[in-house]
Amino acid sequence: MSDDNRQLSVEPPSSVRTIANLVYTLHALAILIGIAGAATVIGSFVGSLPSIVAVIMNYATRSDARGSWAESHYRWQIRTFWFALLWMIIAVLLILSVIGLPFGFALLAAATIWLIYRIARGWLRLLDGLPMYV
Repeated sequence: MSDDNRQLSVEPPSSVRTIANLVYTLHALAILIGIAGAATVIGSFVGSLPSIVAVIMNYATRSDARGSWAESHYRWQIRTFWFALLWMIIAVLLILSVIGLPFGFALLAAATIWLIYRIARGWLRLLDGLPMYV
């Protein structure tokens, strides 16, 4: 068994799983706020209090997950947040250029679907006790 596979089989402390579940819950709440509100889903995701609290929690507690399969969930959650911010910035720049308006809105729609997929897939794998990259 390789070192990577052994690392991914190490069971994390229950507090690590609790925090990861809470972070997925907060991200899902941010998505629901975006769906229910007037803002875009991705805008709500990167700009709402639930997601900002979630990403701060990720950074504050990720060292606790180091060496376990849950570490991949922390990485997945953090990358989801930062890539969502990147896609939103690109979409806004396209929309502001007027010529890129349809591309910007298409990017917002695609990023919303991507975001929902990332949170759902990650959360389901966490509930199954599985890492993200295997």
